[in-house]
Amino acid sequence: MIIIWHSPRCSKSRQTLALIEDKGEITIRRYLDDAPTVAEIEAVQAKLGVKAIEMMRPKEARFKELGLSKTDSDATLRTAMAENPILIERPIVITDTTAAIGRPPAAVLDIL
Repeated sequence: MIIIWHSPRCSKSRQTLALIEDKGEITIRRYLDDAPTVAEIEAVQAKLGVKAIEMMRPKEARFKELGLSKTDSDATLRTAMAENPILIERPIVITDTTAAIGRPPAAVLDIL
């Protein structure tokens, strides 16, 4: 099973989806409409093997509006992402055992 946290308005997200369409059964999660929970974000972070800030869009206006910093704790940043999914870097492709951020889109191919 492959899950993609997808934003159809994002060109990188659309490109990544096109790359993986023939790789098996895909669940498309429009994460802006169906925000992941803190626990789901934590699980994906573990699969990515990165700090929370590395799965975020710190240049997003909302990041600054919330007074967030790149040095905030992972817990603080995960909560911010759950409450403001616009902050989540897109797209993220998730398998049973691993995950990858599709920037560039071809980066996800290594996990499939």
